[in-house]
Amino acid sequence: MRDAPASAPRVLIYSHDTFGLGHLRRSRAIAHAIVAAERGARVVIVSGSPFVDRFGFADRVSAVRLPVVTKRVDGIYAPFEPGSALDDRIAERAAIVAATAEAFRPDLTIVDKEPTGLHGEFLPTLERLSVQGGKCVLGLRDILDDGERLAPEWARKGAVEAIERYYDEIWVYGVPRIHEPLRALPLGPATRLVYLGYLRREVPDWPPGRSEPALAGAPFLLVTPGGGGDGAGLIDWVISAYETDPGLPLPAIVAFGPFLDADTRTAFLARIDRQPGRLSAITFDSEIEHLMSRAAGIVAMGGYNTFCEILSFDRRALLVPRTEPRREQEIRAVAAEALGLARVLHGGPDAGRGRGAARMAAALRGLPDQPVPSRFVEPGLLDGLGGVVERLRALLADPAAGPSPGPPFVESRAEPCLGCAHP
Repeated sequence: MRDAPASAPRVLIYSHDTFGLGHLRRSRAIAHAIVAAERGARVVIVSGSPFVDRFGFADRVSAVRLPVVTKRVDGIYAPFEPGSALDDRIAERAAIVAATAEAFRPDLTIVDKEPTGLHGEFLPTLERLSVQGGKCVLGLRDILDDGERLAPEWARKGAVEAIERYYDEIWVYGVPRIHEPLRALPLGPATRLVYLGYLRREVPDWPPGRSEPALAGAPFLLVTPGGGGDGAGLIDWVISAYETDPGLPLPAIVAFGPFLDADTRTAFLARIDRQPGRLSAITFDSEIEHLMSRAAGIVAMGGYNTFCEILSFDRRALLVPRTEPRREQEIRAVAAEALGLARVLHGGPDAGRGRGAARMAAALRGLPDQPVPSRFVEPGLLDGLGGVVERLRALLADPAAGPSPGPPFVESRAEPCLGCAHP
């Protein structure tokens, strides 16, 4: 840890956070890495997640919650409160973001995924930040969507123009060997794109009063669809496999996720209760790393944060990706399988019960015997958090700072981008 500068860095992280937990968990990991490395640094996360208050934050990290806007399964945004207007919610959110930035006066702003914010809500703040002179970077997960979908979406939002006007760098929390998320976009030659590596996760300290779910005391599989809002098909498929095959060797703990519909959760619990000693369930665990690090295998849809945890804890994984409304999970899963990092069960979680249950059962049987991800070696694969700190220091120390010449930064790929090559 370096000594505090004359003015300890102030970092603002904006994350629109309308669906699931991924954006919030990624922002939290980055914030914690910054305050751990930079004595005196302060980070404010501006988040639209309805679950921001369910997570603990390190000292000198605080969160500002935006009015919640939900994202439907078809990708369309809608107000959380029935009868309210989306435009009113966006205006309210934009005012809170702008007021927070004005009061905090960040030295560096990290914008998560959306260059202009949800429905353009971050544009006024971008304009103000450019006047104040602070640095601004766009932070992207490894995969956004395939190019045919992403290019028209970003054109409609004016994202490329915003990047060229307001952003000093683009940070990709991944490696180009797996995917190049902006390959299909017409970015100008002055755009500074830096691949930092995936964000390594650690097992947090054991909190007072934490209790473990049933079946966690012996070897088990962990089934996690992330936030759970689109995970019902995966959960149904796994339960069906246990109902169909009484000889599955390992029990499973199912983490529903807080966004799973309450009626669906109740129906799943009734089925799980009929499989004593073989299935158990939890709704939500803000420190699920404790379970992930001990699981004999992980069954997941392949979201970004879960993938980081699979790599960090070197867990065998079966990925069952969704393909709508984005192909992000499918692209990641296919690339991961090609490199030997995980295995993929194709066909999507809505293959359902009956004949599809046998396919899932066979995959669950083979999961504990898969190779672990660490058999694949890629320089800088899990160096993302260290890369964030290095780029922060470089940007705040030297206005003209360029990308570091060595690891963990990769500016051109030496081998084909597996995710980009997938049709």
